[in-house]
Amino acid sequence: MPIYEYVCQSCGAEIEVTQKMSDAPLTVCDRCGGELVKKVSLGAVVTKETAPQCPAGATRCCPGCTHDH
Repeated sequence: MPIYEYVCQSCGAEIEVTQKMSDAPLTVCDRCGGELVKKVSLGAVVTKETAPQCPAGATRCCPGCTHDH
């Protein structure tokens, strides 16, 4: 599930919440009752070239490992 970030327009509180993509966005700050606005952030993309290298002799270093062994 994606992690969404929100910021309160009244108190400035920033929160992260794990939600399904089909869930309605949060609109009310739990701290002050102010309006929450969803922040826009970039996702991380890991390619084979930028992924960390496997430890020597490893057959699989991580779930979904695509490194050459």
